[in-house]
Amino acid sequence: MKGVWETVRSALLWALTLLHFWISVPVLIFLAIFLDPRKHDWLQRGLCRRIARFSGAHIEVRRAPGFDAQRTCFFMCNHVNLFDPFLLYNAIPQYVRGWELESHFTIPVYGWLMKRFGNVPVPDVRRPSDLKRLWRQTQAALDSGTSLIIFPEGKRTRDGSLSEFEDGGFRLAQQLGVPIVPVTLAGSFEHFRTGHWMLRPGVVTIVLHDTIETAMMTKEDVPALRERVREIVASGFEMR
Repeated sequence: MKGVWETVRSALLWALTLLHFWISVPVLIFLAIFLDPRKHDWLQRGLCRRIARFSGAHIEVRRAPGFDAQRTCFFMCNHVNLFDPFLLYNAIPQYVRGWELESHFTIPVYGWLMKRFGNVPVPDVRRPSDLKRLWRQTQAALDSGTSLIIFPEGKRTRDGSLSEFEDGGFRLAQQLGVPIVPVTLAGSFEHFRTGHWMLRPGVVTIVLHDTIETAMMTKEDVPALRERVREIVASGFEMR
């Protein structure tokens, strides 16, 4: 009976989540045609809060003493499932967008919405010209006061473990002198596993770690910075 109840509960949670998403998104698209998304950021945050709630995720946010909420920065986070952006938007107390694969921008409706909202496309093919474009668009977002979420693993976890981090975001942080905030999503894998469909209600703890300065770093410091951030993200799993 337990298995039947979990299946029924998961189906109901999905129904609530998707129904709310497809009702709310057209409204946000309509507003985005006429208004700067900053003007209705509170509506976007409301959508994310309700998506989290309807999917069964109870969010707890922990901020380290050295986290500076006023700094425009890169939020470097482990990547678990498709709910990550919605959960993070509940936790980050500033205007924030994200790096997203360029191929996602070709998805009907969703891709247009992400472009209008200001997500930065990450090239699927990393030619020098594409990387320069990424550099320019990232710089433009930062100059406008927009912080960016980056998933340095480059993929979602399939077993709950933390994969190795890629260099790209760290190299750009060093070149631009952008501070980094390591972020840990703990409990998200238990809530929803990529490759499965069951939603399991539970607590997701989001840890915003101390802000790390990069302004004085050189390219030789990037590997150590990458590993330092990965270790900090991993340490957050023990804080649940």
